[in-house]
Amino acid sequence: MDNLGNVFARSSEGREGVAGLSPRGVAQAEDRGSSSKTLTNSLSRRELVRWGFACGAACVLGKTGFALAQQDGAGTGALNGPKLEGLARHPAMFWEKLAENQVRCTLCPRECVVADVERGYCGVRENQGGEYQTLVYGALCSANVDPIEKKPLFHYIPGSTAFSIATAGCNIECKFCQNWRISQFRPEQVESVLITPEKLVAVCKSRRAHTIAYTYSEPVIFYEYMHDTAALARRHGIGSVMISNGYIQEKPLRQLCRHLTGVKIDLKAFTETFYTQWCAGHLKPVLATLEILKDIGIWFELVVLIIPTLNDSPDEIKQMSKWVLKHLGPNVPMHFTRFHPTYRVTNLPRTPIPTLERCREIALDAGVHYVYAGNVPMHPGENTYCHSCGHELIQRVGFRVTSNTIKSGKCPKCGTKIPGVWSREQALAFKPR
Repeated sequence: MDNLGNVFARSSEGREGVAGLSPRGVAQAEDRGSSSKTLTNSLSRRELVRWGFACGAACVLGKTGFALAQQDGAGTGALNGPKLEGLARHPAMFWEKLAENQVRCTLCPRECVVADVERGYCGVRENQGGEYQTLVYGALCSANVDPIEKKPLFHYIPGSTAFSIATAGCNIECKFCQNWRISQFRPEQVESVLITPEKLVAVCKSRRAHTIAYTYSEPVIFYEYMHDTAALARRHGIGSVMISNGYIQEKPLRQLCRHLTGVKIDLKAFTETFYTQWCAGHLKPVLATLEILKDIGIWFELVVLIIPTLNDSPDEIKQMSKWVLKHLGPNVPMHFTRFHPTYRVTNLPRTPIPTLERCREIALDAGVHYVYAGNVPMHPGENTYCHSCGHELIQRVGFRVTSNTIKSGKCPKCGTKIPGVWSREQALAFKPR
């Protein structure tokens, strides 16, 4: 296995780069030439030992790092299916039986019809004899302690940290995905360690992490693990935030939000053409998710990665901003973030900063109260200003909060209530409408 510095490393590009383990084979060979660096917040060797003790027999600590996930998940020995390295089998939620041992997955808008011994589009949900299983229940391929601003969530307990985790897999394929080394591979192709919800919560408590972030790949595809962990974590005073593409059906989303305390949705663009050509998905289900989140009442923020020539036209940004204002209201923060060439889109340049500034101005002019320019450290567009009097409330340098003058959720100058989640207590007090 790779040494610890390589195991918990991320790409130096992008806001939400992965801190994870590299896929084997071709992907691993490609990774050797990547510009990665060790995270300053990654688990140190001493912290890794502590993790190992907290996790008990489920993960075996070697001299170079984590052991691979056990074959199949603890307590799932009765489930059918081959015992492949890296799989953690667990009964899936949200599916229905069909004829001839087929099943239909009802977790995401794809509604995959899956034949016996086959998998859905995401590659992590498998039909075995007419019974649907998730293959990644606790098979974590990435773990790191991140600033909450990295997600990015700017109105959710600023300056706090989130214990961030992921498994392999995704239910769409963005050709510009910066975490493609885990999102676009199957679980048996990615090194992982098996961590049960109980063990993860214990580790978070020992590290005094008040939030778990389900992130990096696509948490919808490891729904069962996220659902169970978030429910358990909340009972122990730990919040949970989902960092997602929003490709999920209404019923599972509403059930999940009983346990979450915040959500960030990546809105890839505002045209169906972009979603079909560049993400292998559709726009309409994502917009539906946003409206459902608004109805539920959970705190959420939007991120739009601005890619030169693909989704950066002033008209598209104007139409997007108008839709947000009409359907979600003025208080949902919008983050326009800078693109860096990666994965299958390496022929386009980084987003010019003036383009981000233009997008921000368009959204502000449309009436959205809180609009940010992302991936541009030291830019004033990363700070938070009172929408009523314009007073600077939170100053940021990159992912670090350098000052926060919000008092009891209000502007200290004019007393206007600032939308957001400003304390752990407020986060845990959330109940869906």
